[in-house]
Amino acid sequence: MEPPAQQPLDDSPAPGFDGVAAALLDGEGRIRWWSRAAGRLLGWSADEVVGTLGRELVAREDAAAGGAGTAGAATVRGPAAGADLERGAVEPVAGRVRRVRLRHRDGHAVTADVRLLAADEGPGTLVVAVAPGPGTGRGPDQSLARELLAQDRIPAVQLDMEMRTVRANPAFEALRPEGAGDDWLTSLPSMEGEGLSGDAFRRVAEEGTALVAAEYGVGTPGSETGLALTCLRMEGPLGEPRGVVVTAREISQRQRARRRLVQAYERAFALGSSLDVVRTARDLAEVLVPALGELASVDFPDDVLQGRDPPLGYPGHAASAPRRVAAKAAEGEWPTHLVQVGEPVPVVPERPENAVTQVGEVLSAGPERARRVLGHDPALIARMLPEGMRDSLGCPLYHGGRFFGYVQVFRVRNPAPFEDADAAFLQELCQRTAEILDNAFRYTREHRTALVLQRSLLPPAATESSAAETAGSYLPAGGSASVGGDWFDAFPLSSLRLALVVGDVVGHGLRATATMARARTAVQTLADLDLPPEELLTCLDDLMQRMKEEADQPDSVGASCLFAVYDPVSRECSMASAGHPPPAVVLPDGSVSYPELVPGPVLGVGDNPFEVTTVRLPPGSVLALYTDGLLGHDREAGMERLRDDLGRLCPPTTGPGTAMPPRPLDRISADLVRRHPDTDHPDDDVTVLLARTRAVPESDIASWEYPADPAAVQAAREDAGAQLSAWGLVEESFTTELIVSELVTNAIRYAGGPVGLRLIRDHVLVCEVSDPSNTQPRLRRARSTDEGGRGLFLVAQLAHRWGSRYGDRGKTIWTEQELAPGGAARALS
Repeated sequence: MEPPAQQPLDDSPAPGFDGVAAALLDGEGRIRWWSRAAGRLLGWSADEVVGTLGRELVAREDAAAGGAGTAGAATVRGPAAGADLERGAVEPVAGRVRRVRLRHRDGHAVTADVRLLAADEGPGTLVVAVAPGPGTGRGPDQSLARELLAQDRIPAVQLDMEMRTVRANPAFEALRPEGAGDDWLTSLPSMEGEGLSGDAFRRVAEEGTALVAAEYGVGTPGSETGLALTCLRMEGPLGEPRGVVVTAREISQRQRARRRLVQAYERAFALGSSLDVVRTARDLAEVLVPALGELASVDFPDDVLQGRDPPLGYPGHAASAPRRVAAKAAEGEWPTHLVQVGEPVPVVPERPENAVTQVGEVLSAGPERARRVLGHDPALIARMLPEGMRDSLGCPLYHGGRFFGYVQVFRVRNPAPFEDADAAFLQELCQRTAEILDNAFRYTREHRTALVLQRSLLPPAATESSAAETAGSYLPAGGSASVGGDWFDAFPLSSLRLALVVGDVVGHGLRATATMARARTAVQTLADLDLPPEELLTCLDDLMQRMKEEADQPDSVGASCLFAVYDPVSRECSMASAGHPPPAVVLPDGSVSYPELVPGPVLGVGDNPFEVTTVRLPPGSVLALYTDGLLGHDREAGMERLRDDLGRLCPPTTGPGTAMPPRPLDRISADLVRRHPDTDHPDDDVTVLLARTRAVPESDIASWEYPADPAAVQAAREDAGAQLSAWGLVEESFTTELIVSELVTNAIRYAGGPVGLRLIRDHVLVCEVSDPSNTQPRLRRARSTDEGGRGLFLVAQLAHRWGSRYGDRGKTIWTEQELAPGGAARALS
């Protein structure tokens, strides 16, 4: 690093910089530049020291006054600061000020405060030194402090690093309380509950962050008189902290109260953030204390607490007794002798003194008037009025002709009575709170209506059938959304099959709930027609398009849906999706997977086919259907979380060493909902439907196939009768043989062959006849002159239920006959 050229300097000291010596060291620690102030401080000229090592100017601690010589004298190690100076050329201690003894040219030691500053680019160190003590110069902040202490209009005081008073102006001394010691300023308590003033001053001195207009109390405890203190750190010429300077401004009781009132107005804007009436009462009490007084209470009638609309009428005509729901004390706990939170509030007798509250105005009452309002009843006074009460304000929460509650504020320490501004603020705040409560009740009514409607439309939480056991859980959305259009369903189909449905309607509230109701009804109706999953979703898509045309807001109509059919005979599950996430499958060995389902568009888009996916499920498998509310905002992460949760909640039930019984589905579904990231206030409905599959044993299934020959009818009757005898259902043989005869005859006559016959024994006896025709069978009443047309009519009379469904090739006509506990079939009437 090249030394800067020596330029002629003005010897006159600059304010704030006189006495400050400086030298520049290169990367090896040699002096490359020497200021004239440094020469005045140590007596060495620039020609004598430039090129020598800076550490050679550090004096021995035990050096004698002699030893004058050149700068090339032997190297001498000094104290810790000298070590810093010695290391300064390599790694300067930035910002650190050390006191060090330096060698004067005459041989004596010079004490100086030294600071090392690293160069921004390249090696090198700037050494700045100043002799300590008064007269060594002052920085800008010292000049400011000097000017503050010289005037007598603004109270100001200078404190050192130990918070001892260095100097104070007369205006500050005039603030000293009578008989107070020198440390009175550092012992003031904060009026905001943040400790003593001395602690704040020390933080300013150590950290350098200014303290601006902090309020501290003076005078007797509880007095509203105080000081607004501003504290700034003072620094020396090298940036070292020297103490603080404090200015003060008196705060009167009226100014303090006005400021608290302004702050209370600002905090009042937060009211209404919650639709919980108890939370609203607590927020109201927080605003009132200590803005208006030291104690505040909020009472609600039981109608409000129980979610019922308060009846029309003035406060005195409230139908239910009030109860204290919130209480706030400025210091400590709520007084024990007063009515506590949760306790009923004693009824105050109607008197002329409290008639003003009947029409919703503020009642201001001092101690004597408050006792008259209470009828001078000692027991009632003790329960309602705090000890040492100076003044009180009371105001009803009244809106729209309904009484929602009552608010009271007390002053017990502040001797000043309530002013008109205080009463106006309380009245405005109570009116706002009453409007908030009324809005909360409006929301609650709509929420309750939608929730009751939605829950009434959902199936039972758990069902049992031959195909599977099911369990569902539903968690409505929280916040402003409340309820949505999620639904799940599980209902039986023909031939012991089970339909599983889960859907999610766009939007929330009553509109979404009504759309959900229509969609769920349509699914059940279409499923009764035994439509395959892809055809059912196509029909449901047409319905949703018509609903969009009817709606005043078409974009708000739409839904996703997953429809699955499980057959316990074939053990196959066929499913199709309309924009819905795939189900999770938990096999008995504990493995969890998602079928490769190809989702179609959401319902209401139209002109798009839906694809069917079929999976084979061993008995004991768990099928988990859900809505995207369970997954959260990140679908992939939610599906991975669901996979892990199902793996933990559904342990293996088969395999070596596993004898653990399957866990109840209702507990699994409840745990899945509880594991949602935001269970308390989800922003979307969370719906889960679980099904644990079962299978019909092979021994309970019998099937045959016959050619299109009229003689096959007799064979079918005989085969069915023999099978029923083997099953021990002899009493059902006649009815079953008659049904088989009619159905097989119709299939051979109108559809051709081959004709399939299948019997399934469960809690009902299922009879199925399949043929290759797609013609829909029709039930009609034959005339007395007709020779045929009575077969299906006869079958309908003999069977408990009957119907037909279409497959990939042809159709199947099925019947169900109820089996009594003893095995007897329904008697032919």
